[in-house]
Amino acid sequence: MSQVREMNPAPEDFAGNAPAQVFKRLFNATRPKFYPASVLPVIAGSAWGFAVTGGFQWGVFIVALLATVLVHAGSNVLNDVGDELSDGANDDRIYPYTGGSRFIQAGILNAVAMARLGAGLLVAAALLGLLLLIEKGPMILVFGLAGVALAVLYSIGPVRLSSIGLGELSIGIAFGVIPVTGAAWLQSGLVDTAAVVFSVPIALWVTAILLINEVPDIAADRLAGKGTLPVRFGPGVTAVLYFLLHLGAAAATTWLAVRGYLPILAPAVPVLLLFLAGRSAMAIRHGIDNREAMTGAIEATLGIHTIGSIWMTGCALYLALTAAG
Repeated sequence: MSQVREMNPAPEDFAGNAPAQVFKRLFNATRPKFYPASVLPVIAGSAWGFAVTGGFQWGVFIVALLATVLVHAGSNVLNDVGDELSDGANDDRIYPYTGGSRFIQAGILNAVAMARLGAGLLVAAALLGLLLLIEKGPMILVFGLAGVALAVLYSIGPVRLSSIGLGELSIGIAFGVIPVTGAAWLQSGLVDTAAVVFSVPIALWVTAILLINEVPDIAADRLAGKGTLPVRFGPGVTAVLYFLLHLGAAAATTWLAVRGYLPILAPAVPVLLLFLAGRSAMAIRHGIDNREAMTGAIEATLGIHTIGSIWMTGCALYLALTAAG
């Protein structure tokens, strides 16, 4: 049974000025528990590109992976800066999954330091993107700029996508469609319908992570005028939307298998994951009233994304290896 976490990070756990302590503070400010949401799509997309061409460019893969993680880390930090005022009274959050890192509110890092950290991470990602630009040409700008724009505009800027009901869609594209198809293009030089459909399950699974994480924050987000889908429709409809995301992932995988782009058994795991998604959807219906069930459902959703993404990667690699054999 999942244990319900404390509401905030403990400042004493991140105190000190020694290099190791500073690194721990800065690293945890980026919310590393969510890194699989950026790492796994790049791995899956690269596997798809390998299946298409039969060749693999390790240097390009490593640079793309690091750049994507840096964008993710930077957007997480800037999201905390953007939410500093609006989430200050969020007493229903489930740390460390919802409500941000809480580093500003706990006094571990101030908003200026967090803004500098977020900007620095995006600059580092841009420098790595420059290497890919030199190696692969201007097409990389389409993927890179689109991903950064969606990730950042989710929470800050003149149009906060999370406040107008487009946050979930933007994150699904930024951490699903773009990294998967972008990584596939880097390895193969091709993005076709099959590659886009291959990205859909991963995009839907990462959207489900955001959607369920927004449920404990409904009251605080409503107070702040943040129009997330759970705020707009409530837990009942959100539970249905959540399950439909997982159903869509299974449907997309089935289409790929039927069309011969993935092994015929590829839908097996996404279909089995629907049972886990169904239990999580039930927890969403009850919302934060049952914190333990809600925490378990969030962790299960992270697990679905991880298992599903690894499975998709394995299916692509299986095709590549059987074709080579």
